[in-house]
Amino acid sequence: MFRSFGNEDRLYNAALLVAICVILIFLFFFTRIFSLKAQNRAIRAEENFRHYVLMGKPLDNRLTIGQIIALRFAPDTEFTGLALAAADKRMSPDEIKRAIKDWKADHHRV
Repeated sequence: MFRSFGNEDRLYNAALLVAICVILIFLFFFTRIFSLKAQNRAIRAEENFRHYVLMGKPLDNRLTIGQIIALRFAPDTEFTGLALAAADKRMSPDEIKRAIKDWKADHHRV
């Protein structure tokens, strides 16, 4: 593009190519971010429903999405206790994962 200054025809083409590249880069990042946000919302809804089925009340509002994602690997027997401990002690997602004794794999995620 810098070599095109002074020649309007080449400058237009070069600027158009640069603009298309920038737009494609933004498009890539936005599509990735939006799909991750949608997946996080689905995980939050699934785990909130799971907690409601087990305890009769929704998840604690103090839990972050990272904590909720870490809690999805806990089996039902450990889930409620870990959810309460994570909210009270402000456990990190790694601490939650290390506290799980009987790991429940999630093979349905992409």
